[in-house]
Amino acid sequence: MTQRDPVRLRELAHIVRSKNAGPTMLTLDVFFNDAAAYERAAGSAALASGAVAALYEVAPGAVQRYLLPQLHAIKFSMPRKLCAGTPGDGDLYGAQQHGPLLEVLL
Repeated sequence: MTQRDPVRLRELAHIVRSKNAGPTMLTLDVFFNDAAAYERAAGSAALASGAVAALYEVAPGAVQRYLLPQLHAIKFSMPRKLCAGTPGDGDLYGAQQHGPLLEVLL
């Protein structure tokens, strides 16, 4: 794979996970094995806050993106669609919400 070959995030990232950040917020964490993979992802428009907001169907500006170069990681925080544990919430712990990120093409 060269820098110009398109790659899905699931192929580039070492760990992609999601979890609650309190009952009303969701956090997505993406970890990479090295600086080159991290820099490619961090510089991609596909992982900009607005793109992730569109992917998760939340309001533009609702997604906060944190770049953590020392950890080779990117973190996103956004409001949950439903408060954790309320009727209709299918993922009490927010642990299955990372799926859409896996297919993002960088």
